[in-house]
Amino acid sequence: MSVSIKDIARRAGVSHSTVSRALSDSPLVALETRQRIQALAREMGYSPDLQARALVMGRTQSVGVVVTTIADPFVAEVMQGIEDAAHSANYSVILASSQAEPQREIEAVELLRAKRVDLVIVLSSRLGALYLAHLERIGVPVVLINSHSQDRGPYTFAVTVDNRHGGYLATRHLVGLGHRRIAYITGQAHHSDDQERLAGYRDALAEAGLPFDEALVLPGDGDVTGGQRALGRLLALSPRPTAVFCYNDRTAIGLIYAAKQAGLALPRDLAVVGFDDIPFASFIEPALTTIAQPMAELGRRAVEMGLALLAEQREDKVPAASNVILRGRLVVRASSGAPLVR
Repeated sequence: MSVSIKDIARRAGVSHSTVSRALSDSPLVALETRQRIQALAREMGYSPDLQARALVMGRTQSVGVVVTTIADPFVAEVMQGIEDAAHSANYSVILASSQAEPQREIEAVELLRAKRVDLVIVLSSRLGALYLAHLERIGVPVVLINSHSQDRGPYTFAVTVDNRHGGYLATRHLVGLGHRRIAYITGQAHHSDDQERLAGYRDALAEAGLPFDEALVLPGDGDVTGGQRALGRLLALSPRPTAVFCYNDRTAIGLIYAAKQAGLALPRDLAVVGFDDIPFASFIEPALTTIAQPMAELGRRAVEMGLALLAEQREDKVPAASNVILRGRLVVRASSGAPLVR
């Protein structure tokens, strides 16, 4: 049978309330008594009833996180930041997956709401204005990380990377290497982060006095398959691009694989730059030049923002938080190559 606070109180010769305070590390109990009771609880195998504690305290000390898929290395890196920040604040993490479907995302949020989580973090959200109104009604703070929608609600906040700046850095790097015909392989259509990275690509071209050519914007899907399929379209262009900026690293990895299968020598025949800096980026051949997102920091800042919103909510204050935008950095590796000799 499970050990209760009453059992510990009988063994320790103190009241139930003293045991409860000691297990909560309350300063109202003398340090020596606290340590004795805590040691006794460990010896007896005491495990707190979290549901009962949640009912008493009005909170579960848990963070609900909705991700698109746990198979994405980017998601894993962000989750590490979320886990670390939550652990530091004595919060547990409950994870749910949406499989990149808006309706499943809503269902995942509802599941977390049923588990009475204190706040919800949604990574790479597919939610539009129709669904954000629903999020506003769940009664807990919601923080979006790299949302694919530009819609925002008055009580829904976001932590994002500066996609436009990252797209600019990637393209400027290729321009600086001497490339004048640079393609861009997109992510999924209508996602705001893809549109922002494309805008940064155009900014760098304009700064260099290079014209924007719609034919050089090739459709992708944000995965390796999109990069693989894009190679055929790229090779059909005349004159052929000498460099490519890819929506993300997975797209770039797919493109590099297909290019090597087609007999191209990289980066001599084609320079490639990605976006994210997932762990695989430095292990492929050639190692991938990319824009490193501060993935763990995105997760950490989302938890910190959510807890701040939660504190304001409990004090019935108007949320004072503002959206956070973090900048990535250029990581130069072999895939972008040396300056071209013209």
